[in-house]
Amino acid sequence: MPAISIDTFFACSLMVLLVLSAMTATARILQPLINMPINVEVAQRLGEIAKRILLYTGKPVDWGQNAQTIPEEFGLAEAGAVSPYALDVDKVSRLNRENAYCLSYVQIFTSLKAADLSFRIEIKPVFNVRLNPTAIFEGSNETVYAFEVASEKEDGALVSTILRTYVLAESLLQTNDIQNFGGRTSFNITIPNTLPSPAVLIVFAKSMYNNRATSYAVYSLAHLSEPPRGAFLRLSPINHTLTVASTSSEAILRRVYALTFNSLWQLTQTGSNSFRIPVSSDVSPTVLVVFGTNATQPFVEWTVYPQVPIQTGVDFASLQSVSDVYAYEHLVSIGNGLYQCTIFLGGSKT
Repeated sequence: MPAISIDTFFACSLMVLLVLSAMTATARILQPLINMPINVEVAQRLGEIAKRILLYTGKPVDWGQNAQTIPEEFGLAEAGAVSPYALDVDKVSRLNRENAYCLSYVQIFTSLKAADLSFRIEIKPVFNVRLNPTAIFEGSNETVYAFEVASEKEDGALVSTILRTYVLAESLLQTNDIQNFGGRTSFNITIPNTLPSPAVLIVFAKSMYNNRATSYAVYSLAHLSEPPRGAFLRLSPINHTLTVASTSSEAILRRVYALTFNSLWQLTQTGSNSFRIPVSSDVSPTVLVVFGTNATQPFVEWTVYPQVPIQTGVDFASLQSVSDVYAYEHLVSIGNGLYQCTIFLGGSKT
């Protein structure tokens, strides 16, 4: 299929999905377990539960913003939202296992008040940004990295996007805009070999046909030996505050940044281990980057707000003890961006 046809189909699909979600709350029913006939009555009941998760704020309505609050009743909707299927950025972030304030499976299960059901919730961008380093050219003074980048759906269909790239280090910032018309392109970045801190490449992608459909990717540039993510810090954003918990007694924070498609801020410390995240009207998520040292070793950590993608709940594919498992797909909004949410629900075998 020609690229323009794929792009047109993608744009139309987004509009159709949004209308269906907002007006009829219709979800596509999937069956992850093979050779199971559809039980219409069960499918309808579970579909109502899935909709309630996305349309109900839960109790209390602001449970996502308070790190110590466990919801009495579970719901992900944003309080006071003007349109349906608008999810709260903090309730969503508290489903991510990387967040220190993440709800456990038992806490969600109890607050769902559906004792006969198991669940799984997945939220992700409507398309992915895939970064592939293709070459590294090391010179005496600088290193050039060559990348191929693709904006694509899970089925491999390319999505025409506008890209903005950031190369960020403690003392370095480079930006570049790329019109990625075909959904796939390549580019080079250059960093000095004398750079004293690690560097990261951050790529934001915005659909050319619906600018609320955005995605991102982060890549660590290996000009210095870099420890794995989470080695020294745990980053937990909620209520527009980034809480930084040290996992090493020798970790020292040096600079903290917040980036969106259109903006970059250096954050100031508001508490012993907290930084205020700017409220942005941008449609992209906010990537949060922390530079520091552990003893004499420089490091960089990052996360994103909202903390998407997320997967929480039961892995139904690995179980043989449930029946009538259905998945309900909805297009949802978080902040100003669009995301794809799938809720899997299943009951115990009788």
